[in-house]
Formats: sequence, structure tokens, C-alpha cells
Amino acid sequence: MIEATFDEILETIERWPADAQAELLNVIRQRLAERGRQRIIEEVLQGRGEFESGSAAQAGVDDLLREIES
Repeated sequence: MIEATFDEILETIERWPADAQAELLNVIRQRLAERGRQRIIEEVLQGRGEFESGSAAQAGVDDLLREIES
């Protein structure tokens, strides 16, 4: 397998036509969005499992806000 540095990859992409660059950007955005959705699904399933087993910790609004901000 041929290894390329990040800069080499960017230089190669910069030589592509603008429409190909835009398409690559769209593909990357879609994949990142899918990863984000998968992460959320996993966290929800984990939370449901913890809730159902009784191991979920109770928290108030202030606790939740602190968790979100950290």
C-alpha cells in the first residue's frame, strides 16, 4: 500500500477540477454526518440499557447543563 502525507493528498486534490473537489467535500460531509448519527444511536441504546437495568444515575437540570458544557 502506498502511504501519502496529508499535504500530498491536499496537493493532489487541489489539482482536481472544482466539481470533483466539491463532490469529495459532499462525500466527506455525508460520512461525518453518518458517523455522528451512529454515535448518537449508540449512546441512546447505552442509556436505555442503563435505565432499564437501573444503573443510570439520576441528575437534575443543573447537572445535565454542567455535563453538556464540559
